[in-house]
Amino acid sequence: MATMNRAAREIDCKIVYYGPASSGKTTNLQYVHGRLDPSTRGQLIAPTVDGDRTLLFDFLAVEMGSVGGYRTRLHLYTVPGQVRSSDTRRLVLQGVDGIVFVADSHQRRLEDNVESLTDLDAGLASHDIPIADIPCVIQYNKRDLAGALPVDQLEASLNPGGLTSFEAVATDGTGVLESLTAISRQVITSLSLTPHP
Repeated sequence: MATMNRAAREIDCKIVYYGPASSGKTTNLQYVHGRLDPSTRGQLIAPTVDGDRTLLFDFLAVEMGSVGGYRTRLHLYTVPGQVRSSDTRRLVLQGVDGIVFVADSHQRRLEDNVESLTDLDAGLASHDIPIADIPCVIQYNKRDLAGALPVDQLEASLNPGGLTSFEAVATDGTGVLESLTAISRQVITSLSLTPHP
């Protein structure tokens, strides 16, 4: 849940990038970090194991400027996608304000995507958050690779509720900032910020 300091007129929101292992969650944050002005973002903290797998989580703070009279910051997190890391994923979901679900478009990963969505639902439920109540967008990543399923098939399997979705190639930035912009808007709208005297 967003942390609001009315006296200081500051608000901090938490967005979590969720999805199966190696779907491109960390790559999303790396691209965002590389594109933003250093004055509007913090250091990317991305501890890994085996050289590329997220160990606990990745973290990046982004300044949004003034929204509704509040200085607004986004705290972007990723979760480790490995099955054995379910406790870590649930911990990272604590206090979440919005989700970017990063799906791997390859046909061989469809079941992994479905399992990850089920895990997300269970993780949110452990914090008494119905998945339908949290702002969420879906990003179909790796659209450039051979074996990528057609988007309509991914939509049918992963997005029957019709959430906002994007095609993406996180390695070159396609769809990355669009996904972040969409979830940021949803989160800010959900907060119903009204300036107070």
